[in-house]
Amino acid sequence: MRTEIAEILIDIEAQLRQLGQWDKIPPSTEALASTEPFCVDTLTLPQWLQFIFLPTLYRMLEEDAALPDRCGIAPMAEEFYKGSGLAVANLVQALEQIDELLSQAS
Repeated sequence: MRTEIAEILIDIEAQLRQLGQWDKIPPSTEALASTEPFCVDTLTLPQWLQFIFLPTLYRMLEEDAALPDRCGIAPMAEEFYKGSGLAVANLVQALEQIDELLSQAS
């Protein structure tokens, strides 16, 4: 399962890059230190995925740490991108796969 999760994380990064949603410059330390869920007060969803979610899961996989037992990011992405005109179906599908894998592991 961990290999499958790693492959999907790579796909999420690729999708964000294809959509032009991958930032070259990281947000400020203050923005990354938000205590709000998904850093909604300081980051966009793509920034949260790039600078919080992906690095955290990669680190957990590397350290063989326990993974989250619940995940529900795909609905957030659907809402965030609603009406954007971007072709986000593949990104949402990858997020659904992560949601499912992490939620079934518990």
